[in-house]
Amino acid sequence: MAARPEIIVADIGRKLAQQTRISKDFIVKSLRQAASALSDLDQLSSLKPAIWPLIESLVKHGLLKHKDKDVRLLVAICFSEILRVLAPDPSLSDNVFREVFELFVSMFMELADVTSPYFSKRVKILETVAALECCQGMLDIGSGDLILDMFHTFFSVVRDEHPRSLLSGMLSIMTLILKEGIDQRLLEVILQNLRNKGEGPPPASYSLAVDLIQTCEGQVKPAICGFLTSCILARDSLQNEIQQSYHEIIFELFQCAPQMLLAIIPSITQELLVDEVDVRIKSVNLIGKLLVLLKDHYAQEHHHLFVELMKRFSDKVAEVRISVMRCAKVCYLANPSATESHEILSSLEDRLLDIDCSVRMEAVSVLCDIARTSLKNFPAEIVVQMTERLRDKMTSVRKEALKKLLEIYHHYCSKCFEDQMTLNENFEQIPCKILMLCYDNNLKEFRLQNLELFLSEDMFPNALPVEERTRHWIFLYSLFTPAHVKAFNSILCQKGRFQTEMRGYLSLRKEEKENVSEKVIGRIKVAFKRMSSAFPDPIKTEELFDKLSHIKESSIFDGLMQLLDEAAFGIAVTVREIFLKKVGDKHPCFKFLEALSAKCINNIFGSEHVHHIVGYISSSRCRDHPLEASSVDLLLVVINNFPSLLRGSENQFKMLILENDFPFSKQLIQILAKAAPFISLTVSDIYPSLERWCLKGNRAQRKPAISAIADFKCSSKQLAFVDLCQKLVESLHKGRNVPTVLKSLGCIAHHSVLAFQSQEEEIISYIKEKIFEEQLPDDPVSLYENTGYSVSFNCRMKIYGLKTLVKGFLENEGAHGRLKINNLLDILIKMLQNGEFTDDSMRCESDKAHIRLAAAKSVLQLSGRWDLHIPPQMFLSTVMMAKDSLSFIRRLFIDKIHKLLKKHMIPIRYACAFSLALSDCLKDLQNASFNYLIEFIKNYSRAVRIKQTSLDQGRAMLNYPAYVVVFLLHVLAHDPGFPPENCQDREVYVQFFRPFASVLHALVNAEFVDGDIDLIKTTFLYLRSIFRAVKLAEDAVDSQKTPKLHVLADIGISVLNAMKHDGVSLALSPVLVLLPSSLYRNSLTNTFEEAKYCPIGIVFDENFVGALTEKFQSEIGQPATTVVQCGQKDGLRSNIINKKIVDSAMSKQSGSLMNELGMQKDRKKMETTVGPKISADERHKSAYSPCSPVLRLQDDRSTIEELETDGSGNPRTVPRKEPPVFDSLNSELSGIESETLTQELVERKRKVNSYYPETDFIRTKITTSGSSKGSAASFSQQCDHGDHSLDSCNETVIPLADAAVRKQAASLIKGKVLLDRTNSLRGKGLTDFCQQRKRNRGKGIEDSGNISASQAFAENNNGTLIRTRRQKA
Repeated sequence: MAARPEIIVADIGRKLAQQTRISKDFIVKSLRQAASALSDLDQLSSLKPAIWPLIESLVKHGLLKHKDKDVRLLVAICFSEILRVLAPDPSLSDNVFREVFELFVSMFMELADVTSPYFSKRVKILETVAALECCQGMLDIGSGDLILDMFHTFFSVVRDEHPRSLLSGMLSIMTLILKEGIDQRLLEVILQNLRNKGEGPPPASYSLAVDLIQTCEGQVKPAICGFLTSCILARDSLQNEIQQSYHEIIFELFQCAPQMLLAIIPSITQELLVDEVDVRIKSVNLIGKLLVLLKDHYAQEHHHLFVELMKRFSDKVAEVRISVMRCAKVCYLANPSATESHEILSSLEDRLLDIDCSVRMEAVSVLCDIARTSLKNFPAEIVVQMTERLRDKMTSVRKEALKKLLEIYHHYCSKCFEDQMTLNENFEQIPCKILMLCYDNNLKEFRLQNLELFLSEDMFPNALPVEERTRHWIFLYSLFTPAHVKAFNSILCQKGRFQTEMRGYLSLRKEEKENVSEKVIGRIKVAFKRMSSAFPDPIKTEELFDKLSHIKESSIFDGLMQLLDEAAFGIAVTVREIFLKKVGDKHPCFKFLEALSAKCINNIFGSEHVHHIVGYISSSRCRDHPLEASSVDLLLVVINNFPSLLRGSENQFKMLILENDFPFSKQLIQILAKAAPFISLTVSDIYPSLERWCLKGNRAQRKPAISAIADFKCSSKQLAFVDLCQKLVESLHKGRNVPTVLKSLGCIAHHSVLAFQSQEEEIISYIKEKIFEEQLPDDPVSLYENTGYSVSFNCRMKIYGLKTLVKGFLENEGAHGRLKINNLLDILIKMLQNGEFTDDSMRCESDKAHIRLAAAKSVLQLSGRWDLHIPPQMFLSTVMMAKDSLSFIRRLFIDKIHKLLKKHMIPIRYACAFSLALSDCLKDLQNASFNYLIEFIKNYSRAVRIKQTSLDQGRAMLNYPAYVVVFLLHVLAHDPGFPPENCQDREVYVQFFRPFASVLHALVNAEFVDGDIDLIKTTFLYLRSIFRAVKLAEDAVDSQKTPKLHVLADIGISVLNAMKHDGVSLALSPVLVLLPSSLYRNSLTNTFEEAKYCPIGIVFDENFVGALTEKFQSEIGQPATTVVQCGQKDGLRSNIINKKIVDSAMSKQSGSLMNELGMQKDRKKMETTVGPKISADERHKSAYSPCSPVLRLQDDRSTIEELETDGSGNPRTVPRKEPPVFDSLNSELSGIESETLTQELVERKRKVNSYYPETDFIRTKITTSGSSKGSAASFSQQCDHGDHSLDSCNETVIPLADAAVRKQAASLIKGKVLLDRTNSLRGKGLTDFCQQRKRNRGKGIEDSGNISASQAFAENNNGTLIRTRRQKA
């Protein structure tokens, strides 16, 4: 029979007591037996005598502190059972009791190892201790430190995988201790584990701390509140980390026991007002978290917390405001439907305009994050405000706004693709706003070069299919304003130009390999410069292009060409990836090739986009979809820039073209005209529709329809033109759609001269007889599309007919056209003068004004090609339209001149109209005219600097804007408003001459020519020479106007002299000034005698010039009230006309500008060139353009050769020079000598004017002759000391007063001879001229004043002969 457990325990105790030195094995064996026996005992205090020997033995041998873990574990098990059996009073001494609990705590430390075989035994010990509540004994013996260690141990070893019984045991032990009283140190241990939550799921220690607080809420509340209150009040003197983290503790306590903190919350809100920024930030963050925990309840129970948080949006410190926004975002996202959500959004919206950039940046980020969570319900107005931050003055804000807004747009696109959202106007405004940023010059990151990258790579998510992208593009384009369209088109145009330039460069590269030449290298450099402009940094890119050009790897350039040729979007992207992979990121040009390849491919629009757009148009027609219009417009923009992308969609497009009732045929025909050379369609495929549009369509339809026929690459298009022209003429005779037919015929004349000429006789006859001469039925007046004013049907028909006739001559260059141009000019001159072709067929003044305007515009158009045939009177009548009686006519006329001059399509002489308009009664028209004048001077001066040809001095002057003064003087002299003779009213003269003075001031203003002082120097001297040359000439149109010309020249000289020019060297003035012989001829009277006659009744002295300047400043020196029309892209804006600009111009002219005009240069010999006298009635027999060296009627080309003399005086040919290129063509020039030798010479000439016999002279005798074979002009200058009477020849007499002047005169004996062999000049020829000289000699007439060509060569071995020979064009 087995022994009873108590006997076994007693025996083991006695055996252990008897041992003096015991081994581990004996101890382990004995303790196992004891533990087993003790576990069988019940809880009886009477068993104490049996157990006590074991207790004494364990204490005696110090087994409570044994080093071996197994022994200690067995000892702990034994004592746990002993305490259970002897409970409630084990009668252990305080020291033993302490050692026992130290042993227990050491056992608790091993609980972290759940895999240990002894884990269950250790759990049993803890459960036993917890069940017996023997920890109270620890409090009784003052083992606070041991209790603290136990708390630390529990929190450190607790694990989520521990059994629930173990956790309950720990919680029971700690609860028991806390109920007895809580120590500050214990509280800190608990709170420390409460704040160690970390990221992710909370640890077991956190859960244990929460359970403990919730279990002992009543016991720990006073201690916790006291602890937190002390921390808040003594926040400046907090010592340990747990105290400094009281905000985190409050938040965690609020989650587990919110009622505990009711007394603390008021103190938290007070912290929002303290001076310490970090404290306010922590309080803001805490309140934000608390409000998130409260959710729906914070509006009721703790609304004051929300109110206080909202107040912090206006905190004076940016960091606090940022913290408030982040908290507000968390609050909003926690409960978007809360009543306070609107207030949160409103406060965040206000922060978008914060003065601190970091706050604005955070506001954008927060609002975008909120928007992404609720795209459907997010307010549209806030989206608009967020997009405005793209224009922020700080780069960091703009970048953040772009990044976050793109995130929203990408999310929106993905939702639309997943059918979770429909297309929304609010979010499509994001790319619209980004597109508009290109207009802000201060935003460099949003220039066209960067926006192209945005549209191609950043706008849509990479995974978004092409069809979905196309859908967004169509909807987006429907929201575009004209400004959006312009920016969008500029980006596409830039990309299209780059691809064209890149193709050209690759072709030049192949050409360079085959034939290296400087010309090819130069073209390559120009291509690099142009292509570099498509990159953000052009200078650096040009260097990279140059570096790339030296690479020998032909595969790279073949790959680039392949990218350019690939039209499909998806394939192009794939090909680019393969290309870059082959290049490799180790290649020295990899980064550049990466950017370059992106420019080469069609990554904004590809052929798939176009296919989807065409398909969308075809499908939407059945249901009249509202986006149909935008899809057609988008297709037009894309094809205008990338016409080859329509390839592959021809069949669908053809079906649209052939539809009779398609509402957007206007855009379709424009698309066809652009893409015709690139698609597989032919004229015959769609000819019925083209014919219908030409016969019945409007202007937007017929013009591109005819252009489309011309652009098709097929042999049948000429036959189509002939057939179409014939049908149009038939329709014309039948009276059907006459306006449309006339306009279509004009378009055909532009594209197919042969087709037009086949019906030209019938067309001209019909227009003259049925439109110009007959009185058409008077229909009700309607608005004329070109002016916006009401005109009659009769007037419109005449204008249409006139335009058709004019267009027939714009492309007609042969003799056929020259024979008939005179008839057209006769019609135009009648319309210009009378406003009608006949005398009394039209009575309405508005109609007549429109006819005059149409005629004037026709003259302008013809002047680019037929200026040879435009007579002076027609030129004068045309320019005088700037002073028409109707203001809108004046405005439209000068706008037209500005447009044509800007494109260099008409001669510069028509710029006179700007001067005439400067005297307009309308201030806006004055300012617009001055703006146009300034832009004309600026653009043409720039062209002069670029050309810088090696022309002789006289011809170089023709390229300068200052040469327009030659024509302005003539126009003003013939102006009916010229003050009458003997007028004594100074104000009348000032008002008339003021525009003339304004032009002179503008011409010599350095601000208008980019500060080019050298150009101003030349202009000043040219002007002065022109005026003095005009004083030596007569009016070739009406000699009675000659005194007025001279008065104007004197005023011009006076205005120039009024500008301080003490430093000007007049010796640099040109000695050769070429004047148009259609307007000027050599004076037939003595200039000095004529100068005594003055056609005005006042003296133009310094006071008069001062009055002119003052008038100019007062009238032009005011800001313009309207914007100048005609789209001045690069020109000056209307606000250039202000007092500051004008005053600056005046000061610069009178100050530093003229002080720099002090260059010294040897004076060239003086010479004078004139042509035959041409009357106004002989306009069809003369040449009028101010650029041709001789008179011409036929449009033949001239070959200019230069001959010089050798040592023996015989002429020899110098290598031919290229003929100079001028702004206008085909008009004879007469060279009038400019006698501005020096200012002193002028003074001497005036003094010696009355006593010729005592003075020496330079006699310039000019004789001109012509024949059917040619014309010649010879010059002779010599010094006379005898008889000074004037013979019948045209002479200019200049007195020589001293030896210095004689020396200058002696140098003038050497001269040039200009021979013009031509068959275009009528009148006396060279043969008749020679015969006349022989007859004169036979009669004894002295002809010593003339020298022949051979004499000239003999006198001057260094002389030059210019011979002009005619060749067929």
